Amino acid sequence: MATMADVARSAGVSVATVSHVLNGTRPVLPHTRQAVLDAVDALGYTPNTLARSLVTSRTRSIGLAVSAISNPYFTEILQGVEAAALEAGYSLLIADPHDDPGHERKVVQLLHERRVDGMIVAPSAEPSDLVGYLRRHAVPTVFLDRLVDARATGDIAPDDGADGAASAPSTPWFDQVCAESTTPTALLVTHLAGLGHRRIALVAGLPGLSTTSERVSGYRDGLTAAGLAYDERLLVSGNSESDGAERATADLLALPDPPTALVTANNAMTIGALRALRRHGRSVPDDLALCCFDDFAWADLFSPRLTAIAQPSRELGARAVRVLLDRLAEPARPARTVRLPCAFVHRTSCGCPEESGSDTGAARATASSTLAERGTAS
Repeated sequence: MATMADVARSAGVSVATVSHVLNGTRPVLPHTRQAVLDAVDALGYTPNTLARSLVTSRTRSIGLAVSAISNPYFTEILQGVEAAALEAGYSLLIADPHDDPGHERKVVQLLHERRVDGMIVAPSAEPSDLVGYLRRHAVPTVFLDRLVDARATGDIAPDDGADGAASAPSTPWFDQVCAESTTPTALLVTHLAGLGHRRIALVAGLPGLSTTSERVSGYRDGLTAAGLAYDERLLVSGNSESDGAERATADLLALPDPPTALVTANNAMTIGALRALRRHGRSVPDDLALCCFDDFAWADLFSPRLTAIAQPSRELGARAVRVLLDRLAEPARPARTVRLPCAFVHRTSCGCPEESGSDTGAARATASSTLAERGTAS
């Protein structure tokens, strides 16, 4: 079996230079780097990752805890994480917390015990145990898709006020990466209102998630902007899953004055809503207009094609990796929250005619005017 010394002799360089090329620890001249890589290929050299981790205290691995099996939305995010990690020379250890706070805490501990260098986690609606574990063990972590409020978990940063009074309710201990939710949801509501709808309902997600609260806020903002009164009966919870949305949509249809338009707050709930509408003999958009948060691969295969907010799923995953690598390189840097803009994908389920001049029949526009990247002190 070839060793690093064999590679060094073949390339005509020192063992230290080989190490710098393989580990990226110091810049190396391009022709020298290429000579080392050619020697690695010719000799079939495979780095001893375990030995390297004992020396550097780094495993060059990232733990990823997202509900990718139970939530197809996270599958695309996972692809972005994997591609960015591989490009940076990191491997992934993946666990599915199933959006369960108890299971979430266990899988994160298991990943930590595997000595990952850092973690990317999509937290549950009750992340107190998770946050407590990560803080106690000082695990470099990026929260993905869903934000965690330090006040909500009882984890107020020590610089939030000398007397213990928090100066900012959402000062994070951890870096966070998510998409904009409030403004895009408001855009769906105002779009439907602009088409003449006055009773617009929202099937919201699981209570406790930041994405749920932000989309509910966007729904109410959209009603206000359109001059429409808020009716609490038109805001129902689908618990972020298909069956819950099916029940919630059936409840809306049973109202004495049912909605004429519906916004669903994620892709799984869109499927549940469509199932309920079909079961009750309602046609989209003739009987009820529909817009959804989360575009997905087959959204334009439905009839009618679904008007949706598209999140930059893969870029969210890739950005989370880059933010984590920044944290590993500079542990003392202030925590930051990165938000990426969404796109409004205009199709026909809202009741509008097919867009002309588009090969896909869908017009895309940025739902958030700019990418906002805000840094807050940890």
